[in-house]
Amino acid sequence: MISRNVVALAGGVGGAKLADGLAQVLPADALTVIVNTGDDFEHFGLHISPDLDTVCYTLAGLANPETGWGLADESWNAMQAVDRLGGPTWFRLGDRDLGTHLERTRRLKAGEALSSITRDFCRALGVAVRVLPMSDQPVATRVATRELGELDFQEYFVRHAYRPEVTGFRFAGIESARPAAGVLEALDAANVVIICPSNPWVSIAPILAVPGLRERVARKPVVAVSPIVGGRALKGPAAKMYAELGIQPSAAAVAQHYGSLLSGFVLDREDAAQTAQIEQWGIISYVADTVMSNGEDRRRLAEEVLSFVNDLLRRTQAQ
Repeated sequence: MISRNVVALAGGVGGAKLADGLAQVLPADALTVIVNTGDDFEHFGLHISPDLDTVCYTLAGLANPETGWGLADESWNAMQAVDRLGGPTWFRLGDRDLGTHLERTRRLKAGEALSSITRDFCRALGVAVRVLPMSDQPVATRVATRELGELDFQEYFVRHAYRPEVTGFRFAGIESARPAAGVLEALDAANVVIICPSNPWVSIAPILAVPGLRERVARKPVVAVSPIVGGRALKGPAAKMYAELGIQPSAAAVAQHYGSLLSGFVLDREDAAQTAQIEQWGIISYVADTVMSNGEDRRRLAEEVLSFVNDLLRRTQAQ
């Protein structure tokens, strides 16, 4: 296999699923997952890292299989008590999940870096591959909406169930953010960067916006997997965001979104007719069944993506 060192960019459930597939196929020391932290926020005085936790729980085999986020077989005693006392329950935190946020917050307040804490959490959960936050500095995704003005991402996504119409995005704190410890080194050592089927606007864009990170990614062959199938997002508001920003949601729209950053693009069989349009932009396309309903699907798609990557790398070496 040519793709000896792979860096995956991920956020949300779709990204976590493909990261898990890649972890099933690649040796542990051949995969690094760089995760969006733009949706991190403070709740009940705790530092919550939704995308980091989704990726780590999924890689550990602990994620709720029905929702894709949170822990399987979770209990909700704390939230029920909060509700009884009249507190906010719009962002639900399970009892065991609370332990993660309590310990992360304790260590952050003691001055430890998020990347160091994430490394130790992965070790404790039995996650063998390297998982890195995009930055150790706080970055907050703000969603501009027509009805409610600018909202924190979790307010938009969870509290308002992504109903407000989107007009734009801002990543607060991005100017002073730096790639987390190990991120640039992982990219320098990578043979390829795989952009997982995560929301391009709010899961991948914050990662690429960290100063210096997009430029480092652009030095490598980059392959993206479409999160949109048949004009619909498999999960979340990606297609809705495209439409509200005046762009017809499609796999081709995602490929155009990443543009010259891409060497290759993986789209679903349902969208196979869009390959010619994508290849007009100089992006080599590959058609696969991209829907991941179970662990077997994750592994199969990861194998197909890596096979496509290896073909691209062979072409590059032959030139």
